[in-house]
Amino acid sequence: MITTFAGALNVGLRSAMEDDAKVVLLGEDIGRLGGVFRVTDTLQKDFGDNRVIDTPLAESGIVGTAFGMALRGYRPVVEIQFDGFVYPAFDQIVSQVAKIHNRTDGKVKAPLTIRIPFGGGIGAVEHHSESPEVYFAHTAGLRVVSPSTPADAYSMIRQAISLDDPVIFFEPKRRYWDKADVDFEGEPDLPLHRARVCTRGADATVVAYGGTVATALTAAKIAAEEGHSLEVIDLRSLSPIDVDTIAESVDKTGRLVIVHEAPVFAGLGAEIAARVTERCFYHLEAPVLRVGGYDIPYPPAKLEKHHLPDPDRILAAVDRCLAA
Repeated sequence: MITTFAGALNVGLRSAMEDDAKVVLLGEDIGRLGGVFRVTDTLQKDFGDNRVIDTPLAESGIVGTAFGMALRGYRPVVEIQFDGFVYPAFDQIVSQVAKIHNRTDGKVKAPLTIRIPFGGGIGAVEHHSESPEVYFAHTAGLRVVSPSTPADAYSMIRQAISLDDPVIFFEPKRRYWDKADVDFEGEPDLPLHRARVCTRGADATVVAYGGTVATALTAAKIAAEEGHSLEVIDLRSLSPIDVDTIAESVDKTGRLVIVHEAPVFAGLGAEIAARVTERCFYHLEAPVLRVGGYDIPYPPAKLEKHHLPDPDRILAAVDRCLAA
């Protein structure tokens, strides 16, 4: 069935709620409005306001309430309306949600999924285009994932909700309207922690996640027209990282370019570069390069196209690798 990224998430949430009465949704405007991106559209009408709960504008309270529900046997799914709004709930997430399993020696679990629309590309105002994923990837006790396609949006949200671990689920908001064929009857083709090889190539490996995967695929098509073969990997899981899949590719290509919207400094690309250098040192033909946002606060909407990685910047990094 052809559907949008947002539509696939909606079907995934609906399926999880039908399968388990303990799955409840909480967030600002997710009920009657259906969410600012309409991801939860019609769910309150079909499941009632005791399972799709409109909350006050208080992210710390939303996550704290959901955490308490998780401890009582529910499987809450929280929507943080925009990425930049998650910071008031940061203490709840990193100090309580992420720690409870270890604090209780494994006796208490927190099956909590926190959905966060993230990244730029939609012409939004301040605090609406952040990329805070590395804060959570750095926190032990959290799984951090980000789908890039409607098919993965559907399967990964269902997988996340079914886990007993807390999952930070980053949704690239500029991909909400992308359309693709989704098999709503099939089982997931990959575990939640595995990366996906999107295109096979021999000259260089390009790793991306979330909103930049489509950008990397566009770059690969342009490179093919110029006679270069790029292997594009969709990371999917940001913590844990599927280093094995990346290393297998780099052992073959000898070159790696990592792409993300977040600033390059201390970003997820730095961790991947370090891991690959350790694992693939004798196979590397060039330094590992990173393409990302600049080390500035997210710019105004009219300037964001200069800030976000585009195919030209990715291909410039590939050219540097090939020239080494």
